[in-house]
Amino acid sequence: MKVLYIGWGIFLLTCSAWAGTFLETFDDKDLKDWQKLNAHDAALGSWEVIEAELEMTNPDGGARLLTTGDGTWQDYSIEVNVKPLEKRGPGNISIVARVEGSRAVWCSISDLFFNDPESKVMCLSRDFAGKTGIFLSMKPHRLLKLNEWSKLKLTVSGDHFILAINQKKVARTGDPFVLLHEGEELMIKAEDIASHPTGGAGFGLANYTARFDNIIITGEGIPDRGGLSVTPKAKLATTWGAVKVNP
Repeated sequence: MKVLYIGWGIFLLTCSAWAGTFLETFDDKDLKDWQKLNAHDAALGSWEVIEAELEMTNPDGGARLLTTGDGTWQDYSIEVNVKPLEKRGPGNISIVARVEGSRAVWCSISDLFFNDPESKVMCLSRDFAGKTGIFLSMKPHRLLKLNEWSKLKLTVSGDHFILAINQKKVARTGDPFVLLHEGEELMIKAEDIASHPTGGAGFGLANYTARFDNIIITGEGIPDRGGLSVTPKAKLATTWGAVKVNP
């Protein structure tokens, strides 16, 4: 048994040396680790911490994002809890990874696409400055429900990505999808993300007001940030800290 205990100790020390967890609960109302990215020249929106949750408003169809991290981040996952409060028109709620400059792996739940009223979940290799993108995945998907919490999770590892909504995988590298082009349905397989080797992570929206909370970024080279948070709400404790339980 002594060997087992020593082995587990070595394992934990090794893991702690390469894997970190960045936790943002907005309890301290401090957004110094976050940068604004106006992805599509959107009109001015607002960011405000209310009741230890970040409320974002974007009254425009152009996406506005908050991002964190740098060009050293490579293989990681980002989880975001989001509760849409008001939908102002065709819009989207987004999660991004490997953000470097104006480029990112960008996934969104959207009904803002070529005047197509059907809502979709879409992932793109996106260059916001050049206003260009390559579709990685696109599938029909209902919009997130108003006034209900949902969890988005985007994982990037090597040249591959996986997007999950409420713990259900909805898109990944290699998945086939149909793209309508000039009236013709084209069957396409989701491309890899080799053109986005590293970069930070974030979230955002267009034509919505929504609350965001419990941002968790985990992976190799991610700095440890955040810890035990005490509020009147119940908490879920883990070995590295705590996250709020959203109603």
